[in-house]
Amino acid sequence: MELKEILSRVDHTLLRPDATWEEIRALCDDGAAYSCASVCIPAAYVRQASDYVQGAVAVCTVVGFPNGYSTTAAKCFEAEEALASGASEIDMVINLGWLKDGRYHELEREIRAVKAACQRHVLKVIVETCLLTEEEKIRMCEVVSESGADFIKTSTGFSTGGATREDVALLRAHVAPGVKVKAAGGISSLRDAEDFIALGADRLGTSRIVKAVKEGSN
Repeated sequence: MELKEILSRVDHTLLRPDATWEEIRALCDDGAAYSCASVCIPAAYVRQASDYVQGAVAVCTVVGFPNGYSTTAAKCFEAEEALASGASEIDMVINLGWLKDGRYHELEREIRAVKAACQRHVLKVIVETCLLTEEEKIRMCEVVSESGADFIKTSTGFSTGGATREDVALLRAHVAPGVKVKAAGGISSLRDAEDFIALGADRLGTSRIVKAVKEGSN
């Protein structure tokens, strides 16, 4: 696979709680220089980053992150504020407690509400696969497919594990044809990236692929 194609699928990510503007700005520079799909950054930096990049790269941010247990109203507000500040893509974390309680209809309603807040903008739904059973992963594929969201995303990168090849293949096999898959967490090399794309990932959430390209490593 051509390097340009891989990079075009990368959400170049920096979500550390101690991330500084200097680091965010460098991330934006690299995201634009390498034609990444987006830069994924903390919400507090969205306005500043959007003004800085001037459309050179899409700005993505996260809501309900990383634990997912804020209220639906709070998630909708976060999404609306981020989009008003210049974000064009939103990655939301589901309420994992609701999932464990089997409250799938409530999960679907919440995702629909956040999607409505996003309007025409891209919504990716983080299901934190490392905490789910196979049955729960399949059920969430169904929920996300019915909700109108654009992507199902494996992981926050802040829990007990990130994307696995098995999970990406499972999600791809069970979401509706119009729903895309984002793999995130632990994608550290170009070989990883190629594998995940081959298994059906349309996006890759990672801080390491651009670094690998800059260092000329595989």
